[in-house]
Amino acid sequence: MTDAGGVAADQLRAFIERIERLEEEKKIIADDIKDVFAEAKGNGFDVKVMRKIISLRKRKPHERNEEEAILDLYLHALGMSGPAMEDAS
Repeated sequence: MTDAGGVAADQLRAFIERIERLEEEKKIIADDIKDVFAEAKGNGFDVKVMRKIISLRKRKPHERNEEEAILDLYLHALGMSGPAMEDAS
C-alpha cells in the first residue's frame, strides 16, 4: 500500500471504486424502477398513488396509524373532512 501523507492510497482507491460501482448499480436499479412505473401507468394505474402505497408499506403499522390519525386531525382542523366538508359539497 502506498502511504501518501498518512493516507493509505490503495485502500482509499478501493473504497472509491466500490462506491462508484454501487452508484452505477443504483442508477441501473432506479432506471428499472422507472420502467416498471411507466409500464404500470401504461396499464392504467395511478403512479402517484402507487408511490404512496409503497411509502406506506415501508412503515410499521403503528407508525402508519399514528400518521393517519394526525392527518385526520389536521384535515378536521382545516375543515377538509367530516360533516363540515360534506356540508360544503
